[in-house]
Amino acid sequence: MSLTIEAALKKDIETAIEACFQTTVEEFVLQPTKKEFEGTYTFVTFALTKALRRSPVQIGQTIGEYLAAHSQVVKGFNVVQGFLNLTIEDETWLDVLSAIHQDADYGTLPANGQSVMVEFSSPNTNKPLHLGHLRNNCLGDSVARILKANGYEVIKTCLVNDRGIHICKSMLAYQKLGNGETPASAGLKGDHLAGKYYVLFDKEYKKQIAQLVAEGMSEEEAAKKAPWILEAQDLLIQWEKGEPETVALWEQMNGWVYEGFQKTYDSMGISFDKTYYESDTYLLGKDIIEEGLKKGVFYKKEDNSVWIDLTEEGLDQKLVLRGNGTSVYITQDLGTTELKYSDFHNDRYMWVVGNEQDYHFNVLFAILKRLGRPYADECFHLSYGMVDLPSGKMKSREGTVVDADDLLGQMAQTAENRTRELGKIEDFASEEAQNLYHLLALGALKYFLLKVDPKKRMLFNPEESIDFQGHTGPFIQYTYARVRSILRKAEANALAAAIPAEGYEIHPAEQDVIFHLSQYPVRVMSAGQEFSPALISLYAYELAKFYNQFYAELSIFSDPDPVAVQFRVALSDSVAKTIRHAMGLLGIEVPERM
Repeated sequence: MSLTIEAALKKDIETAIEACFQTTVEEFVLQPTKKEFEGTYTFVTFALTKALRRSPVQIGQTIGEYLAAHSQVVKGFNVVQGFLNLTIEDETWLDVLSAIHQDADYGTLPANGQSVMVEFSSPNTNKPLHLGHLRNNCLGDSVARILKANGYEVIKTCLVNDRGIHICKSMLAYQKLGNGETPASAGLKGDHLAGKYYVLFDKEYKKQIAQLVAEGMSEEEAAKKAPWILEAQDLLIQWEKGEPETVALWEQMNGWVYEGFQKTYDSMGISFDKTYYESDTYLLGKDIIEEGLKKGVFYKKEDNSVWIDLTEEGLDQKLVLRGNGTSVYITQDLGTTELKYSDFHNDRYMWVVGNEQDYHFNVLFAILKRLGRPYADECFHLSYGMVDLPSGKMKSREGTVVDADDLLGQMAQTAENRTRELGKIEDFASEEAQNLYHLLALGALKYFLLKVDPKKRMLFNPEESIDFQGHTGPFIQYTYARVRSILRKAEANALAAAIPAEGYEIHPAEQDVIFHLSQYPVRVMSAGQEFSPALISLYAYELAKFYNQFYAELSIFSDPDPVAVQFRVALSDSVAKTIRHAMGLLGIEVPERM
C-alpha cells in the first residue's frame, strides 16, 4: 500500500468519474477534511458542475456511492453541499502504518542526482557571533539538512569576512590599548577579545569626532579626519601591501577569532564542508571584470572606474571596480562565485543572507546572466528577516548585541531552572543533567528561530522559547522523551511492536496520528521546495500534539486487548522515529529521557 493515500484516492475518483459520467477530469482538488465534519479527505465537486451538468451535491453523492461500492480504500462517505467527505478503511490505515514502521529511512527521499551549495554564517573576524548570526546559522544548517533529505547532494560553505576596514579598526585599537593581552591572559574567547577592541575603537573614534566638531569642523568632515579612522585606513593599505608587521598582527588576531568561532560552532552543532576567506578571494573578480570589459558588458568612466548599466533590470548603474583598481564587494562575489563553480560544479547555488542584502544579490545575479555564466540561472538568495529583541535592534560597534555564547549560557541556565521545577531529574548524574540542559537550550533556541517563516522579521524572546508547553522545542523534546519511556517499558515487559494485517478497529485518535505520520514525506518535500524549516517545525509540533491527545484518550498498557497494546507500541515507535527525524532536520537533538 502506498504511503500516499491521496494517490490511491485520486485514481479511484478518476475511475468513478469515468464510470459514472463517461468523461475524464485532468485536475481536481483533494484536501484534508475539516475537523467539524466526519472524514479524512474531502473531494471538492464545484469545479465539475459545468462539465457534468449536475449540481455539486448530485456529483458528490454519485461518486461517493461508486467509491463505497468499488474502492478498497474508501470505507464510507458523506456529502455537505459540494464537498464529498471520505472516510478510510481500517485496513488501509494498518497498511500505511506498517509501511512507515518498516521504513528505516522514513522521511528521506531518494537521491535525485542534483547537487546544491548552501553558503551561510559569513561572520566578520572583528567580533563574536551574535543573535543575528544564530538565525543565519540555524536557517542555513536546517535548509542544508532538508535539501539532503530531499535527495540532493549538499555542500555547506562559509565565506569569512576576514579583511577590510572593520578588521583594521579592531587591530588598531589593539595596537593602541592591548598591551600584549591574549585570550589566555584576558580569560576571554578569542572572538570576544577582538570584539572588545572593535567596541573600544568606536568609543575613541566618537570622542575624536566630538572633539573636532567642538573645534568648528562639520560632523561629516570630522568623521573623515578623525585620527583613528585615518590610521585604520593606513593600516588597511599596509595590509594590502603585505607589510610584515601588519600581516603578523592580522594573522594573530584572526587566529584567536577562528578558535573562538569554532567553539561556538561546535556548541551549536554547526559544521561546513568548505570555508572560503575574503582575503583569498577579494582579488579574483578582477579578471572577470576585464573579461566583461572586452565583451562590452561593463564600461569605464573618465576616472577609470568600471560600471555596468542594469537599468533594464530595474537596478540602475552599479560600480564594479574603483578607479584606483581596488575591488568592491560585487567584484569579490563575482570571483568567489566563479571559484565555487570551479571547485564543485554544483547544479544550484544558495546564499543564506539577511534581506538587507536583497539589492546586492539582485545585482550579482543580473551581472552573472549578462556575462553568460552557465550557473547564472541557478543562483538563489535565501533572504530572511532580521531578529529583534524586546529591547530593540542590536549594534555591534556599540556593544549592544546579544552575544551568541552568552545567550546559549543563559538559556542553559533557564533550562536547568525549569527542569528542576518539574522535579524529574533526581536520578540524573551531573554530566547527564548538564548535557540535558544544553540540549534543551539549543532545542529551544533553534526551534524558536526556525518556526518563523524565514522571510519574516522576528522578535526573539528567550523566556518564551524555553517553555515546556505550547509551540516550542522543549515541548516536542519532552513528547519524544515520553514516547521513549513508553517504548522502554514495552521492552522491559517483552511487549513487541506489531501491526495486524486486518481485523483491528482503528480509534479516531489513532487515525489522527497515522494520518499525520503519512503526511511527513509530503511536508519534507514542501519544505525543500520552499526552503522553509518553518514547515518542518509546524509538522513536528502537530505530530507531538496528536500523539499527546492519543496518549490522553487511550491506554497503551492497560488495554485488555493484547493486539491493541502491540499496535499502540508500534504506533508510538513510528512517532518517536518521525519526531527524531523531523527535529534532526532542524538541527535539534531529542533526549532519550527527561
